[in-house]
Amino acid sequence: MDILRTPDSHFLSLPDYPFAPHYSEVPSGTGKRLRIHHVDEGPATAAPVLMMHGEPSWSYLYRKMIPPVVAAGHRVVAPDLVGFGRSDKPAAMEDYTYERHVAWMSDWLTGQGLKNITLFCQDWGGLIGLRLVAAFPERFARLVIANTGLPTGRGATPAFEAWVAFSQAANPFPVGQILNGGSQRELSPAEMAAYDAPFPDESYKAGARIFPKLVPITPEHASVAENIAAWEVLRRFERPVLTAFSDGDPVTAGGHRAFQEEVPGAKGQPHVTIAGGGHFLQEDKPEELAELINGFIARTR
Repeated sequence: MDILRTPDSHFLSLPDYPFAPHYSEVPSGTGKRLRIHHVDEGPATAAPVLMMHGEPSWSYLYRKMIPPVVAAGHRVVAPDLVGFGRSDKPAAMEDYTYERHVAWMSDWLTGQGLKNITLFCQDWGGLIGLRLVAAFPERFARLVIANTGLPTGRGATPAFEAWVAFSQAANPFPVGQILNGGSQRELSPAEMAAYDAPFPDESYKAGARIFPKLVPITPEHASVAENIAAWEVLRRFERPVLTAFSDGDPVTAGGHRAFQEEVPGAKGQPHVTIAGGGHFLQEDKPEELAELINGFIARTR
């Protein structure tokens, strides 16, 4: 496994992202070590709010949600998945599998000793984050699930199928433009540049490019059995679960229903639809989402 690391100079003076970096290492699965970056803000003794990003973003996605959640007295931990942000980036697409991502983040989660977690997850942050919940349900106090899913070999939307085709054909792979196109508001040039910052050139984008093909949308995909097993755990998860899907995301439209109908902790919760939000609703409605998290924690302590 050839491992790339984005130079620190690429992360200087990013707009609205003043957070100090934190690093730890996990086994790569091939005898090497991978460095994973995370943001860690707020009181170290407070229960953590774990904010997990997806494709092709990084913890920069949460820059406007972190301060108001910290201001409410919470600790916010926002990791960069392997292949993204300030985390290490294996250089070959075949280095990445769904199960490796789950293993890397499982080792990271247990290594950080996080407990009594409030999870906010979107996109691949849910595909991986909800697998962490299934693996370590005792560590999670509540879940906020937004614009994501836990596929078991069926049900891809036409919009997602188009995204898979685009991800494999685009050259270059325009990360900043993808974030802009998946948001309802227009990102500034500086914001789009911040999303491009982790990728000095195309060689750094193997993880970003392969991610869409790893989503188990057919019975033949890897990880179908593992996700079916994870759903069995979620069907016994009785701690509070809130869905907050946006009204402007064709990729995950309707995905909230499975969680509301099948996860016991979702019963009777005040589920919301985020009006005016695109796929990257963290870009469109960060203040509303932060308020939602703070209120949810306050009501369910």
